[in-house]
Amino acid sequence: MHTRLLPLLIVLMAAVLLALGLPLAASVAAAQQQKVVVDRIDDTARFAVLAQSVTDGPSGSRRTTVDDRRETLSRELDSYYEVYGIRAGVFYRNDSAMANAPADWFLPRTGEVRDAFDEALLSRRSHDPAQVWPWQRSRLVVASPVIRDGDVVAVVVTDSPTGEMRSRTLRGWLLIGAGEIAAMLLAVGAALRLTGWVLRPVRILDATTHAIASGRLKSRVAAAGGPPELQRLARSFNEMADNVEDVLEQQRAFVADASHQLRNPLAALLLRIELLALELPEGNEEIASVRTEGKRFAQVLDDLLDLALAEHADADLRLTDIGQLATERVAAWAPAAEAKGVRLTGECPPTTAWADPISLSSALDAVIDNAVKFSPEDGTVEVTVSSNGETSAVVVTDTGPGLTDEELARVGDRFWRSGRHQNVKGSGLGLSITRALLSAGGGSLSYDHHEPKGLKVTVTVPRSGG
Repeated sequence: MHTRLLPLLIVLMAAVLLALGLPLAASVAAAQQQKVVVDRIDDTARFAVLAQSVTDGPSGSRRTTVDDRRETLSRELDSYYEVYGIRAGVFYRNDSAMANAPADWFLPRTGEVRDAFDEALLSRRSHDPAQVWPWQRSRLVVASPVIRDGDVVAVVVTDSPTGEMRSRTLRGWLLIGAGEIAAMLLAVGAALRLTGWVLRPVRILDATTHAIASGRLKSRVAAAGGPPELQRLARSFNEMADNVEDVLEQQRAFVADASHQLRNPLAALLLRIELLALELPEGNEEIASVRTEGKRFAQVLDDLLDLALAEHADADLRLTDIGQLATERVAAWAPAAEAKGVRLTGECPPTTAWADPISLSSALDAVIDNAVKFSPEDGTVEVTVSSNGETSAVVVTDTGPGLTDEELARVGDRFWRSGRHQNVKGSGLGLSITRALLSAGGGSLSYDHHEPKGLKVTVTVPRSGG
């Protein structure tokens, strides 16, 4: 959840920062250009004042005065160009130059300069030229009309380079970018703290739930801070776990007590059946059937008591040589298999794992017993031990009738037996006891088909004691 929530928060914060940063960057560029435009408008206004007094008048002293003023205007434009590198000129309505700097700069027929000139002829001063961005190598053109007696007699045009303006804009953008990066880093740090604060109790709750589902019913959610709602959820979860554990404990106690209390009257009943059998003819079928059912009832009570104890007992985990233990169980069951005509083999290399030796031995006994019991004469039961980085496994395969897919889904349920095996001795609790014994130590029991026929049972135990 942390890996899904954190990127979402980062994307949202990045979107917010971009939504704030992009308009700010655009406003910085516009402010820089507006500053330059205002300066150019002031310059063109000053040149327009000088140009108003320059006219083509009659010969004589006035002609000399006009020429002097035109000369002054030309010097101003030349000085302006030399100092700032900005091309400037005053042009009559017929495109001829009153004064210009540099001397070889004239009005083009098309382009931005021509557009600004034509706009000024309509008595409109340039005030909003197109925005120049840092990646554009455009020039900034500003034009002002020269008005005399209410008529536009000429136009002052400036054509400015934008390199310095674009550099200032770029520096402003870099500052904004640095601020955005710093804000993003702070936001990511805050998001990490926030998600950790919110999700830490969720992770603890998830781990505790997994532990309880794995059989460690005494696991509880430790106090881990977080939002009040999650703290309340943790307390409610602990209360629920306590109630569930109490109910299961009462159930186990009832099964154990009932099994124990029924054994005495059942033993007395079986004794009376034996005494009654002495009064009946030898070989009576009814009394034999009653004996069989009585012994089966006693076996069921014993298995119920074993199941209750297995579910209640804590595993005594220790580092165990699984290969050696499996070899011992194979040797112990070899006489029973030989008596039935079943070939029992084992391939059990030394392999260590964390397990309760007694519980694992009982589990292997139950699995090997079933494999031998359901294998036909001349059948084969194989026991193999293997391991990987995390678990060790004991696999028991047989060549018996096996189970269907529907039966595989139910095998191991309490009191369940296949309809084809109802005549085989057993109570249907052996595999349930085995599963309970393994679960107490973190192990598991799984079933699968064994090709070409038979059943494969895998007993898995962890290799680490965590």
